[in-house]
Amino acid sequence: MDVRRNTVLEAWMAEHGHSSNSFARELNSAVERLTGREGRYDGRAVRDWKSGRVRWPNARTREALKDVTGRPATALGFAPRGQAAAAAPQEEEPDVKRRTFVGGMAAAAAATAAPTVTATRRIGMGDVDRLNMRFAEVIASDHRHGGQLGIEHRAAALANEALNLQNAGSASQRVRSSLYGSAAAFRSSAMWAAIDGRRYDDARAHMREAQALAELSGDQAIKFRIWSHAGTMFRHMGRPADALAANDVARRLHVTRQDPLFASLGLSRQAAIHGAAQDRTGTRRAFDQAQDAMERADAACDRPVWLSAFYDQAELDSLALSAYLALGEYEVAEYHAHRCLASLRPYMARSRAIATTRLAHAQLGQGAADTATATAMTVPADTATHHARVAHMLQEFGAALRATAPLSPAAQTWSEHTATWRPTP
Repeated sequence: MDVRRNTVLEAWMAEHGHSSNSFARELNSAVERLTGREGRYDGRAVRDWKSGRVRWPNARTREALKDVTGRPATALGFAPRGQAAAAAPQEEEPDVKRRTFVGGMAAAAAATAAPTVTATRRIGMGDVDRLNMRFAEVIASDHRHGGQLGIEHRAAALANEALNLQNAGSASQRVRSSLYGSAAAFRSSAMWAAIDGRRYDDARAHMREAQALAELSGDQAIKFRIWSHAGTMFRHMGRPADALAANDVARRLHVTRQDPLFASLGLSRQAAIHGAAQDRTGTRRAFDQAQDAMERADAACDRPVWLSAFYDQAELDSLALSAYLALGEYEVAEYHAHRCLASLRPYMARSRAIATTRLAHAQLGQGAADTATATAMTVPADTATHHARVAHMLQEFGAALRATAPLSPAAQTWSEHTATWRPTP
């Protein structure tokens, strides 16, 4: 058999930054979008196409190729049996030449791409990469400050910027899906900032936008983030039934079967919801399963920045702290608080303030008013006054302290301490 390399497919993959394995993953996602079942392609199958050993894939593969690349199989160097492979079908030659020319211009301009776009610009993965760098900045800002209106507005603006790129020029299906994924990621960060700031109406509006964008992207990881955030939002709102329903959507996504770390996060948040619902058995079982899944997770696995930047043993212990505090199991809550604080990453200032405040509640629940007050006083004043969730929990701490030990030195100390937070008239 005369075997000729499929140089057209190789060129397309090189232009769009695909290895055989990454291209196979894109095709698997496309098959899932088209059929509802995940595809089973791997790097070896793609190498067979590039080498020419497979000259005409089956119908489902051709549909998946078109979904990913925006081109029919014949424009990717494939040819039906009995026909010679061509660089592109003759009837499509002008369009293919135009795309090749525009793609070449985009490659040359990628390193110096300016915000202003022209009618001939081709949007590429370089544009997506630049958005992803800004997404990492939003994530870092959230971990330092959290809940701020400025973070919410910035993330929403970047979501719109990602959407504007859709209309700024031509792009492959892969790039368009990635842009929708970036927009969904930014919108989910705006949603989280609103949740963290207790602005729940705004959070629900961002959630609806994020869910629609995630569907357009087909990105399982960002779908998981949005629905998992929704579960947390409903938990904070005191609606555990809705919280469980939303979190279950996240946990049913196939990404949780592919990566145990996603499964662990879904289970640990489920446990926190069970705690809020006063389900002791469900809480313990879910945390045991979450811990087991975390221990099975491959630390070297490539994961989205939003997950790798925050979810670890410290976060699992933070969620356990929240759950057992809600159940009134204060000794267990304190145990998880100390574990969390001991292993929190240095840049997670918001998480440290939340865990410290919950530790104070756990200590107060055990009758240690002096110790609890000393713990609460270590929360930085800036966080205590500017982070809505922390401020709310500290207000609850003060109310509980006054209710349990109204005339104690600890109550007096706390009153004097919080007085310094109020602006001078």
